[in-house]
Amino acid sequence: MLKDWLGHHHGHHSSRVHRLPAAVKLGAALAIIMGTVLVPWHWHGWFIAVASLLALAALFSRVSPLFLLKRLALLSPFVLGVLLVNAFQPSMRGSWLGFAARSAICLFTVVLVSNTTSFSRILGVLRSVRVPALLITTLALMHRYLFVLVDESERMRRARASRTFSPRRRVRWHMLGTLVGQLFVRASERAERIYAAMCARGWK
Repeated sequence: MLKDWLGHHHGHHSSRVHRLPAAVKLGAALAIIMGTVLVPWHWHGWFIAVASLLALAALFSRVSPLFLLKRLALLSPFVLGVLLVNAFQPSMRGSWLGFAARSAICLFTVVLVSNTTSFSRILGVLRSVRVPALLITTLALMHRYLFVLVDESERMRRARASRTFSPRRRVRWHMLGTLVGQLFVRASERAERIYAAMCARGWK
């Protein structure tokens, strides 16, 4: 299910990592990402230490390693594109491995924190550090609206699959294009209804 990729499918597990304060986890993640980006590549001890720390955190979190690797694989194509471009540049050929290692560490940090911390707690940390309320509200609405879109797309997919009996690939691509178009129209209509309902309840 797509919800398993968008939601905290493993976020309800009870472990030491899950019970850590959200501010501590977010602060540690920020420090790891900033350090990984800024530390020179020849400081191999830093990368080994960070990778070991993340592996221990993943072990103590009791989140399935396969699930974490799937999440990492889902985000990897965005990094692979940049990596391939750098690999073919003469000035970057010697540093593409370092770029790949930095990207993997940063992505794994984000994946691990996002699956051991509920989104509401993350928003609470942002609120405590004086992030503008409008931005926090927008993030909360976007996160909630993702699940609405997933439910709508799943209903449309099932309805279309029950009416389509042709196994031809051309028909499948046509069906997918139609679903995307219909989902965009329905999402726009639902967004207008939600906005009107919020305004009717005094939201500004």
